[in-house]
Amino acid sequence: MDSPCIKICVIDPTDGLCEGCRRSRHEIARWTSYTDAERRRIMAELKTRTPRVKT
Repeated sequence: MDSPCIKICVIDPTDGLCEGCRRSRHEIARWTSYTDAERRRIMAELKTRTPRVKT
């Protein structure tokens, strides 16, 4: 099963997305129950989720 996880599992409190893979907590929790098509759709969306700039 493909996964965007890069083993940097820290949820950003500002946007609620993982700083490593940019998935939401909900997406991470449900990942194994999604269909292949749903996982592909989410992985395509991740490319548009800009990493938050640290200040």
